Amino acid sequence: MDKIRLATVWLAGCSGCHMSFLDLDEWLFDLAQQVDVVYSPVGSDLKIYPAKVDVCLVEGAVANEDNLELIYTVRRNTKILISFGDCAVTANVPGMRNMLGGADAVLKRAYLELADTGQQLPHAPGIVPELLDRVLPVHQVVPVDIYMPGCPPSADRINAVLESLLKGELPHMVGRDLIKFG
Repeated sequence: MDKIRLATVWLAGCSGCHMSFLDLDEWLFDLAQQVDVVYSPVGSDLKIYPAKVDVCLVEGAVANEDNLELIYTVRRNTKILISFGDCAVTANVPGMRNMLGGADAVLKRAYLELADTGQQLPHAPGIVPELLDRVLPVHQVVPVDIYMPGCPPSADRINAVLESLLKGELPHMVGRDLIKFG
């Protein structure tokens, strides 16, 4: 049996979902026997998202040009894309900047109005990614196959979703234990 090609991606978020993934503890050893982790910000130095990924857990909202480029690449190269956590599902905390009215307003507030010294807007093409005017949940940019809410999703929830996929089944995301936000 071929191993599932698994990836995880971290967009605009706090990495709490990835920390919760690591809370799978000993089950990670079982998982490692059944998957090849082909891309992840955890313990990997891979820079290019690979082709033919079976499952990808996407943490975080789409907030800048780098996030946008990566999520398009992920979707093109992934069979099952999972919105992993509340930021990916709803834009959650990163999306709070939407209330300020666009990227320019956010940058002015953060770097000019609130700066104690050295007021200057960041601008370093190729180094500092350009902000999008609005922070978006993943499904507003690309199609999503499975939604896994939670801030972060519990290790039990992550385990339930991945175990179903390992059996070749789509998880049934019903009941408080699998769909509770926050």
